[in-house]
Amino acid sequence: MARGGRDKDRDDPERRCIVTGERQPQAGLIRFVVGPDGQVVPDILGRLPGRGLYVAASSAALDKASGKGVFARAARAPVKVPDALTEMVETLMLRRVVDLISLARKAGEAVTGYEKVKEWLVKGQAVALIQASDGSERGKSKLRPPEGKNRYIGCLTAQEMGLAFGREHAIHGALAAGGLSQRVVEEAARLAGIREQGGGETA
Repeated sequence: MARGGRDKDRDDPERRCIVTGERQPQAGLIRFVVGPDGQVVPDILGRLPGRGLYVAASSAALDKASGKGVFARAARAPVKVPDALTEMVETLMLRRVVDLISLARKAGEAVTGYEKVKEWLVKGQAVALIQASDGSERGKSKLRPPEGKNRYIGCLTAQEMGLAFGREHAIHGALAAGGLSQRVVEEAARLAGIREQGGGETA
């Protein structure tokens, strides 16, 4: 798999980051558009009309993009950048990941609980392991993610995982093969980048 959890042979167009100037797969970037009022708007779903302005999914890049003139130069027009842009994008990405895991759970593509997760891993049913960033390292070390890149998601707290799985908190989770799971992996990789965690790599 390539960056963001996408297969290398999938059509993943590249875009240029307005901060670094580097071209990279769109899956690893955050898209922004400029609204009719000149306000810069994060387009997490990539569906808003207008010319896209792309920033690498990292807190450093987003912080720099918030600086004076970065979006204006890219848009070639005066723009208004929201306050606390990085925090706004992180909140939106977190909501996206939590919602996708919740949908995957309802579709039977995600489970939580140590024993269920272990069973999926042993049977080879799991394509990715999810573990809370604030969970016990000793407890988490007892489970190994499937081999390969983008098989481990570790950018969520136990409370955030709990929201996704419909309980107070959760430490261990697993994803089975399916369209929703693929999207969870892709979006979690972007959230991990913003949180500067290697949540998309094998632990």
